[in-house]
Amino acid sequence: MKRYRVGVIGATGMVGQRFVSLIDDHPWFELTAVAASTRSAGMTYGDAVAGRWMMETPVPESAKNLVVFSAETDIAAIADAVDFVFSAVDMKKEEIKALEEAYAKAECPVVSNNSAHRWTADVPMVIPEVNPEHIAVIEAQRKRLGTRRGFIAVKSNCSIQSYVPVLHPLKDRFGLKNVLVCTYQAISGAGRTFDTWPEMVDNVIPYIGGEEEKSEKEPLKIWGKLTSSEIVPANLPAITTQCIRVAASDGHMGAVFASFENPPSMEEIKSIWQDFKGRAQELDLPSAPKQFLHYFEEENRPQTKLDRMLENGMAISVGRLRPDTQYDYKFIALSHNTLRGAAGGAVLLAELLCAEGYIS
Repeated sequence: MKRYRVGVIGATGMVGQRFVSLIDDHPWFELTAVAASTRSAGMTYGDAVAGRWMMETPVPESAKNLVVFSAETDIAAIADAVDFVFSAVDMKKEEIKALEEAYAKAECPVVSNNSAHRWTADVPMVIPEVNPEHIAVIEAQRKRLGTRRGFIAVKSNCSIQSYVPVLHPLKDRFGLKNVLVCTYQAISGAGRTFDTWPEMVDNVIPYIGGEEEKSEKEPLKIWGKLTSSEIVPANLPAITTQCIRVAASDGHMGAVFASFENPPSMEEIKSIWQDFKGRAQELDLPSAPKQFLHYFEEENRPQTKLDRMLENGMAISVGRLRPDTQYDYKFIALSHNTLRGAAGGAVLLAELLCAEGYIS
C-alpha cells in the first residue's frame, strides 16, 4: 500500500494533537507537515506544544522536530509537502471556509473536522459506515472550484455519532418517524480538560452553544439524497434534542427515543445491530472497527469510563433497549467523541477517500 504524505492544520489544538497521535503509527499515512497560527510558526512542533500537550501518550518522535508552518500564509508550501491535509483549525466560521477552500484550490484535498463546510451543498459530510456514497459529489465540487485533485470533505458533529449509526440500519427498513435524544457530552468536546476547566468538576451544564441545532439537522444531511451536483437533506425523521455537558473527560452518551411506521421486535433490532456492517468494514479500512455496533445486555451498560475505548474508540456501544410509553423504543448509545467523533472519524473518512480513489 502506498504511504500518503499527510499534513495537519491546527496541529497544536486538542483535536490537532489527536490527529498527530493517530497518524504516528498509521499503516497508510505519514505526517510530513504541521501548521498552526502565526504564534507557533517557525517553532518545532515539540516546542509549540510544550506545556499544553493533552494526549495520554507523549508527543510522537516523528512530529517533535517538524517545523510548524503558518496555516494561513504557507498554503503553497504545505500543499507541496503533502498529499492531503486534516483541518482542525480554531477560527471564525467564515475564515475557516475561506481557508479550507484556499487549500482545495491549491490542489490539496482537505478532510475537515470543522463545522464550517458541513452545510455547503456539494461538500460531503460522511460517516463511512452510513453514507459513503455521498463522496461521489466531490466531482461536482471540483467543477465548482475549478480543481483537478483539490476538494473538501467533512465529518459530522461529535454529538450525533452515538445515535445516528445505531438508528441507520433501522431507518428505511421500518420507517423511522420521530427521534428524541438527550446527549450527555464530555468536556473534551469543548477542547478542555479538568485541569483547564475546574468549574466542570462535580458539575453539569445544561447548555452547549449550537450543539442542539447541529444534532437535529446534521442527521438529515447524512440521510439526504445525492444528486449530480449536491446533497439534498432528508425531511424525516423529525428529530428533537437536548445537549448537556457532564463531568466526564471523554465520551458522548445519548439517551435515544424512537418511533417507527412499522415497529420491529426487540429481537429483530438486536439482530440487525449485531450484523450491521458498512463500507468501512467491507473495505477493511485500518481504523474501522471489526464489530461496529456492540450491544450490552447488562442493565448498567454502556458506561462512559468502561466502554468508550471499545475497538480503539471507533466502535459504538449500545444498551438498555426497551419499549417506551410515548415512543416505540428507547435505548442508550455511547461513542468516543475525540476518536470516533472527531479525529478518528476524520482519519477513517480519509482512508475511505484513499481506498475509493479520491485522494491520489
